[in-house]
Amino acid sequence: MKKALSGLVAAVALVSPQLAQAETISVSCGSVGMEQTLCRQGVEAWSKKTGHTVQIMSAPTDSSQELAQLQQLLAAGSTDVDVARLDVIWPGIVANHFLDLTPYFPAEVLQQHFQPIVKNNTVNGKLVAMPWFTDAGLLYYRMDLLEKHGQKPPTTWQELAQVAKTVLEAEKKAGNSKLVGFVFQGKAYEGLTCNALEWVDSFGGGTIVDSKGQVTLNNPKAVEAIQFFSSLVGNVVPKGALAYEEEGARGTFQSGNAVFMRNWPYAWALANSKDSPVAGKVGVMALPKGGADGKSTGTLGGWNLGVPKYSKHPEIAVDLVKYLTGPEEQKRRAVVGAFNPTIASLYKDEELLKANPFFASLFDTFMNAVPRPTITGAKYNQVSTEFRNAVYSTLSGKGTATENLKKADTKIKGIAKNGKW
Repeated sequence: MKKALSGLVAAVALVSPQLAQAETISVSCGSVGMEQTLCRQGVEAWSKKTGHTVQIMSAPTDSSQELAQLQQLLAAGSTDVDVARLDVIWPGIVANHFLDLTPYFPAEVLQQHFQPIVKNNTVNGKLVAMPWFTDAGLLYYRMDLLEKHGQKPPTTWQELAQVAKTVLEAEKKAGNSKLVGFVFQGKAYEGLTCNALEWVDSFGGGTIVDSKGQVTLNNPKAVEAIQFFSSLVGNVVPKGALAYEEEGARGTFQSGNAVFMRNWPYAWALANSKDSPVAGKVGVMALPKGGADGKSTGTLGGWNLGVPKYSKHPEIAVDLVKYLTGPEEQKRRAVVGAFNPTIASLYKDEELLKANPFFASLFDTFMNAVPRPTITGAKYNQVSTEFRNAVYSTLSGKGTATENLKKADTKIKGIAKNGKW
């Protein structure tokens, strides 16, 4: 297994010679945007404090591939990972392979974090992982272009399409042929599940599987939502967006070639970095509603840290988790990289809000984000795959939303055992 991970591991050699008991542990870090840089900085600070060495394991940018990689390691009982990062939808899938962190974190510490996330990370009474950062889908837009062409930020998806068309027509007449209207995570992976869930929920079409475990995908509002976005592909939405993950969408938007972008909060810091062509020209807001009677909604995202039960150094690994999920480190990540803290009190921190002014105005969006149907437990990945494949087929012009969602609804019902999860 170690051989399979060669090339993914970079040692942070910070062992203090005075500490005879210094050990080497590993942590998995993300690879999107500033994720690995911020993670590395955090573990370096902890290493200097404790004298232990930390090995950084990079991850695929596709979270579905990352889950598959983690499951492969866990199934083999591998000791390669001491601290694993878990997407907010993974605890129910991998819970059996992780230590219960409850004994290590006093109630007063857990109460500092957003309780819905703590609850999400608790499976059958077992705290599988600690909240590290949270987020929800947001809409980024070019303030300068909207102002230039007399347009206001859209309140509905229909308005977004119209504003994008207006700006595109005017800009293309002026010779700006590279500009596109709207980019998002359109590749058939977990990112598309997040986007499409936002579309469906904003139109009033539910959440694929409801809180009682009933499959609700095949309904008129869900069909309307997916068919609407399918109609945008090839005009407002470039066909190339159907291959985008987070960084593909950000690359197009940050280079100045898109009017609107759906992405996570991390993109704010990068869009306004010194070398960004759109620095100072970007606005961010809650995602639009699905029509006048719809609602604004963003998919709940975020990542957590847990300790696989196969770790050779569980106590040390837990100490690293405590440091990385603590208030000081969460604040640093928020100020430097716009990663949303999971500790509520930090949203009143003046330095943090100065760096990310939208954190305060969009606090309700983060707090009330729509969760993915994790009630499906270990079968979530199969459910998500059927949903996003149906959406991708529709966006690609392979069948209508009516046909594809009906088929996906039937398949998802078949995944449930006797109608139960």
